[in-house]
Amino acid sequence: MKADALRGHLDALLLAVLDDGPRHGYAVIEALQVRSGGALTLPTGTVYPALRRLERAGYVESDWSTVGGRERRTYRLTPEGRKTLAAERSTWQEFTTTIGAFLSPQPGH
Repeated sequence: MKADALRGHLDALLLAVLDDGPRHGYAVIEALQVRSGGALTLPTGTVYPALRRLERAGYVESDWSTVGGRERRTYRLTPEGRKTLAAERSTWQEFTTTIGAFLSPQPGH
């Protein structure tokens, strides 16, 4: 699945991955891949700018640490990020229910 297909949903996906706990950037990319069964293979050039955007918005915070001699930035949800994720999940549920009423096969039709 290409990044263009995710337009408008990438932020919610990133927040959902971070809902599982703090992760460094590459671990976020791996989690997207694993949770999607390999369907989401997003480049760092898509994910890292989105994480920085979420941080500027106050939904994510980060700090630097050294692991194995390498500097890593670890991202985690803020309370505002958790609220935003809850709203995104609610909106998504409403959207899928409404669209599903049209696109799911209907008995007798």
